Amino acid sequence: MEAHADAFGETMRQLDDIRTEIEQLTEHRRELLRTLSLGHDPELVAEHTAVEAEIARLWDEYRSERARVRFGERDVIIARARHEERLERAAA
Repeated sequence: MEAHADAFGETMRQLDDIRTEIEQLTEHRRELLRTLSLGHDPELVAEHTAVEAEIARLWDEYRSERARVRFGERDVIIARARHEERLERAAA
């Protein structure tokens, strides 16, 4: 039971870390947009594009981790689905 609690706490810390990084990058993006509103700068545009891509990647990672916590490991889910499919075919 304690191992499960440790794994849950570790996952929640990881989710919190991802969320914190998203918030920091979002704040940085806000500052970039404010600076860009004062005038066009190709370097800032490139940095903004990179920040947007990183935020999108982090959100994907966050959603994947939440799904893993909720439903389990992907490989286990696929194995279970294949097993159920074989049982259905055998019963038919």
